[in-house]
Amino acid sequence: MNDTLQTLYNHVSIRQYTDQPVAEETLQQILRAACSGSTMGNMQLFSIIVTQDNEMKKKMAPFHFNQPMATQAPLILTFCADFHRFNRYCEFRQAETEAYSNLQSYHWAVTDALIAAQNACVAAESLGLGFCWLGTITYNVDKFVEVLELPRHVVPVACITMGYPAVRPALTQKLPVEAMVHRETYHDYDETSINHIYEEKEASEETRQILEENQLENLAQVFTQRRYTKKDNEYFAEVLTNVIKKQGF
Repeated sequence: MNDTLQTLYNHVSIRQYTDQPVAEETLQQILRAACSGSTMGNMQLFSIIVTQDNEMKKKMAPFHFNQPMATQAPLILTFCADFHRFNRYCEFRQAETEAYSNLQSYHWAVTDALIAAQNACVAAESLGLGFCWLGTITYNVDKFVEVLELPRHVVPVACITMGYPAVRPALTQKLPVEAMVHRETYHDYDETSINHIYEEKEASEETRQILEENQLENLAQVFTQRRYTKKDNEYFAEVLTNVIKKQGF
């Protein structure tokens, strides 16, 4: 097995980092990898906000729900869906400047940004760093637009802490590959297939501890009643929808 596959197969989220800084050369390698990925029409519809300044991390921390890694990590990369740069290019070349103020364009830019983010993550791990995706970037997207001073047609979609691992947790229990893979057409899940797909995950020690902590019967209830509730999802969806519209898409 080659090193890249080994790295991907053994991925874990790193939430505790040493105080070793990320060298500029290493950062440049990560950024170059991020900017070398596939992109819609080769327009590269994304931007990357590099955060290393401690004061800036503190300013962002409340919007990351004050998770310790949001200030402890030596490096934070925020990936934005960005049509602003290309629209400026169109403006300075006497081309239409409002051709991309729509959901289709936003979808293109989100895809570009996420490809860039994953490239950066693979590069970081290959260089000995660890990382963790912060879902809070979408919860408080309106606040991040303000603190990062993002112009029209720019929306943050992914935020990743990076650094050298202080603690490396055990691999988390994943669903079998067959759970996500469909051949030729989508094949729906009946109760039998669902039971088979989730059997090993539900029987794990990790799940047992989660159920004990939450005093619930199964993982589905943990997700819907504790982690990602309907009420919270609807609130944050409204915030996100308003920001997308406000930012011009």
